[in-house]
Amino acid sequence: MKNLFATLHDYDPGMLPALAETWRIDGKSLSDDELIRQLQAAMIDPESAEAVWDRLDEPARTALQLLVSSAQSRMKIGQFERFYGKIRKLGRAQIEREQPHTQGESIAETLFYQGFIGEGFDKVDDNLIGFIFVPPDLIAALPLHKTSYDKLDEGMDVPPEEMRALGLIDAVDEVSPADTSIVDDLTTLLAALQTHPAALEGERFAPDFSANIGRYLLQPHENRLSFMLGIAESADLISREDGKAHPRRGEARSWLKASRARQIEQLARAWLACASYREMWHIPGLYPEDSGWSYDAAAARGAVMQLLADLLPQQGWVSVNDLIEIIKEYEPDFQRLDGDYDSWYIRNEAGEFLSGFESWDAVEGSLIEFYLAGPMHWLGLVDTGEDVARLTAYGRAFLEHNEWPQPSEPNARIDLRGDGALLVSRRVSRFERFQLARFAHCEKAGDPYHYRIDAGSIQRAAAQDITTQHIHSFIARHLEGKPMPLPIVKLLRNWQADALTSVTLESMLVLRATSEETLEKIYAIPALRRYLGARLGPTACALREDQWEALRSSLLEHAIDVDSSRLRADKE
Repeated sequence: MKNLFATLHDYDPGMLPALAETWRIDGKSLSDDELIRQLQAAMIDPESAEAVWDRLDEPARTALQLLVSSAQSRMKIGQFERFYGKIRKLGRAQIEREQPHTQGESIAETLFYQGFIGEGFDKVDDNLIGFIFVPPDLIAALPLHKTSYDKLDEGMDVPPEEMRALGLIDAVDEVSPADTSIVDDLTTLLAALQTHPAALEGERFAPDFSANIGRYLLQPHENRLSFMLGIAESADLISREDGKAHPRRGEARSWLKASRARQIEQLARAWLACASYREMWHIPGLYPEDSGWSYDAAAARGAVMQLLADLLPQQGWVSVNDLIEIIKEYEPDFQRLDGDYDSWYIRNEAGEFLSGFESWDAVEGSLIEFYLAGPMHWLGLVDTGEDVARLTAYGRAFLEHNEWPQPSEPNARIDLRGDGALLVSRRVSRFERFQLARFAHCEKAGDPYHYRIDAGSIQRAAAQDITTQHIHSFIARHLEGKPMPLPIVKLLRNWQADALTSVTLESMLVLRATSEETLEKIYAIPALRRYLGARLGPTACALREDQWEALRSSLLEHAIDVDSSRLRADKE
């Protein structure tokens, strides 16, 4: 940070008389530059510095010593002011009237107007952060040995020197073990997007798609589905095109073929770096606004993961509330590096803005809890219970306590039943189930999944250039020499020809004449015939639905009476 001379130049000139009074300098006949030079000389003189130091009260001396002992002898402005009070920026007249250098409204204000601390800015992770600091040449002159931490006034709030350890908990209620079902659900999602790209609304799928896909997910929660979208984008498994989600075929194929452990690892790493999924927008009860402030989800997430790596034991349950309290005590500004708790626009259920450090528990505390119970639990990294959490083997690897586990996986096959149903356990390769889903319809999600091949699924497969021969070969491979179920044999045989027989069902209007002669008369008049469709018999013909009113007018013009009461009744 800046030296004392630069710090004095940065002060408002209205402060110089108060500084001169504090450091016993007669500055009435001096210019500002001359006064600054004399102040500098007095402040770096050990004898003079000790005299002013001795006039400070014990809380001010201790606060100054704590600041000097901090990394680089500085502390973020927001953090320093939380512990030692706000610093009002007063003009010359206000300083003369209120005398903040002798009776400041806070410890921080007294130290500032006596020249012990300054304010500066520095870049941290590409963010410009404000700091309170002590100039290094002033530190060298201060008698820091005269004050020790054990003289700290009882009850005074101070920054902790180091994080306290979390205690382990033995009795745990409502345990929810982590699993890797997100791998299975993401497979289902990719298969659905392969045939029908889904519309997106910001960070979420459109409601119609969410409701439909939910029937085929092992954990059909909307928040979890949005999370899957975010990490799949971050892992390059899904791309956005024209407002819709599409699978990235090459990347998705590689992921689907990987082992379950590698799939979890890839998704966890993608979440850590994900910028598009913003947890704050998915926490129940919080309603952030999308404009007026900036939010770096990946930076906040990374900061908390580093804290968890230090705090969470490799084995055993810990209290989530205790964990949150330690982070609040030791590193509360993990997502607000500048310590600014007033400029973010976040509302609660009541519509009230959550501003100020007093809202930390409602915002930051809720975010930490959501990390654990949401993404980390969904990814299989953390087991949860009532106000407790513990790392799994995957969680320990994610926080870099050990290598990623690589458990062996059985080479399970798809089970075909005699009625044509295909049962797929979670132990079947995700790539194999993805391939099956391209030509079979999922009837039920679970372990096993229930699939069935029908006419609609074969048509869907044909649109993807999947022939009945491809389907036959896929099924035969899983049968391993066993006979193919008869219902599937018949279905594939009936659909084997390239040219498909089809019919169309549609609604239409019918014009019915009172006699064959009347219908012939209508067909004989060109002005009437142009409204008619195919003949349906001696006295009836099809009529274009959007033309009936025009035909009615033309019939009346040619003295042919029209009874449309039945048509009106049907429409009503």
